[in-house]
Amino acid sequence: MPTVKERFIKYAKIHTTSGRDEKTFPSSVVQFDLARVLEAELREIGLEDISLDENCYLMATLPANTERPIPTIGFIAHMDTSPDMSGENVNPQIIEKYDGGEIVLNEALGVRMSPAEFPELLKYIGQELITTDGTTLLGADDKAGVAVIMSAMEYLVAHPEIKHGKIRIGFTPDEEVGRGADFFDVQKFGADYAYTVDGGELGELEYETFNAAQATVTIHGRNVHPGVAKNKMINSILLAMEFNAMLPVNERPEYTEGREGFIHLLDMSGTVETTKLVYIIRDHNRALLEKRKQYMLDAAALLNRRLGEGHVGLEIKDQYYNMREMIEPVFHIVEDARQAMLALGIEPIIIPVRGGTDGSRLSFMGLPTPNLFTGGLYGHGKYEILATRSLERSVDVVLKIIEIVANK
Repeated sequence: MPTVKERFIKYAKIHTTSGRDEKTFPSSVVQFDLARVLEAELREIGLEDISLDENCYLMATLPANTERPIPTIGFIAHMDTSPDMSGENVNPQIIEKYDGGEIVLNEALGVRMSPAEFPELLKYIGQELITTDGTTLLGADDKAGVAVIMSAMEYLVAHPEIKHGKIRIGFTPDEEVGRGADFFDVQKFGADYAYTVDGGELGELEYETFNAAQATVTIHGRNVHPGVAKNKMINSILLAMEFNAMLPVNERPEYTEGREGFIHLLDMSGTVETTKLVYIIRDHNRALLEKRKQYMLDAAALLNRRLGEGHVGLEIKDQYYNMREMIEPVFHIVEDARQAMLALGIEPIIIPVRGGTDGSRLSFMGLPTPNLFTGGLYGHGKYEILATRSLERSVDVVLKIIEIVANK
């Protein structure tokens, strides 16, 4: 039986980067490479009702081993890694016992991690860490969650004396590009509730996310030869800069924390003739999200009044909502996870997510889904790390939740 660490390293080496601008689903065919590996392993472990569909959703069942009526619990993780940095040719490095000093990820490239810049590292003195080699991300987000679920299921199959209800497993594509729940069949999944295993440091338990929207601003200018441009040229790039300057500076993500929302300029491209800006808008309070949308509407309207209607186009689309609204009516599922951690000597860290998970949308699709830790930190880049002990404890928490529910 492979360890959860061994599973993670195996999965991390399989390229599964999703594509932000792709129109296909899944957004990259390489996600099927991991899905097929997992499909085969699920069969080897002995799970049932295994299905891998054309959209790269992999589901499986661990049947109940008791006749007592027990709720069907789901455990979900995503297979893709972020397109923010390469996830190809990942080469995990092992620090067997971190000494609290600087970590050299890549000597040749000069890539290092210092506790001065990453103070959370000091929590892991004396522990084993898994890091990148400084050229790719690691993929703990969320192949750590995949490894945790697989290890927990294999353990339960090997220990039939542990009584449990029906367990449903779901591995999803494209979470990193905000499409992980697009074709998730909640009815087919058939769980009463679920947990995503996609969190951060040891003890994290999350049931509250941002409300989220994306805004696309298209600014149309007028390109005229600069030698004869007086009173004729309208430079869309400069208008884009003016539009952005109308938004509150203190509500950018680099100036916010905790429950403070933000407007984040994610991408900008353009010429004198046409410029496009892409923003994401976030807040835990939906009324404040609407207020930030209004900032953008007002800025577009002001420029159009000055320049003429049609120079500034603005499209705003909601992406997901705060899952707290759907989880509070079944709060016992959060309490079960909290009790599981306490029983294992883990201090629960219950904080609002400054982001979203598949659970955000799944909760509004009728599947309440809080989020559990994996031990991963600093995701989406070359500084991503995974604490081996935290990864192992995540397996313990999944098993303890199953035990607590079965013994109610």
